[in-house]
Amino acid sequence: MAGYFITFEGPDGAGKTTVLEKLIEKIKEQVTCEILVTREPGGSKIAEAIREIILDPENTEMDDRTEALLYAAARSQHMAEVVFPALEAGKLVFSDRFVDSSLAYQGMGRNLGIDKVAEINQFATDGLNPDLTLFLDIKPEDGLARIAKVRPDKEDRLEKEKLSFHKKVYTGYQEIVKKYPERIKVVDASQDVDYVVADCLTILKQQLPDLFEVK
Repeated sequence: MAGYFITFEGPDGAGKTTVLEKLIEKIKEQVTCEILVTREPGGSKIAEAIREIILDPENTEMDDRTEALLYAAARSQHMAEVVFPALEAGKLVFSDRFVDSSLAYQGMGRNLGIDKVAEINQFATDGLNPDLTLFLDIKPEDGLARIAKVRPDKEDRLEKEKLSFHKKVYTGYQEIVKKYPERIKVVDASQDVDYVVADCLTILKQQLPDLFEVK
């Protein structure tokens, strides 16, 4: 692939979307290639439709395996329509969540097994791994408290899960971070957002220096 693929991960309430928006504002005049920002689940018409099904709080009867397969299906469509074409065109692609989310949420949180969930996502992504993953680290209870403060009574189906579920997800993320230390870099997301953005920018420049123009 000619482009670069960077993913943002973290527990609910880590501030991924906000940090990513602010980071793009800072780097758009500095990087040497066109930027594409997308998200999962979603990023394309079909994938966004699947997202609505997955996250709808009314779908309480959804089976855990169905949930994992729907995430993989949305991801496969997203890859085919958005990510692969953008990378082939040499773009810098940022995705708000990717496979690591499924490993943590469904693999660990739903007790389906990280390896089993990894297997179906290997098929969904044709084996593509990000060039870099930024993990925004925040304790589950702190992240959920943020959500309750910012958008009370508007939590999606997974955000509404019990704290015990979110703690298992966090444990899953810790295992994944330890397994892929070269790819995944940890950022303290409990800081003020501007500090989080600054830390992300520093890591980007350290890990992928050829993305940035020489000033």
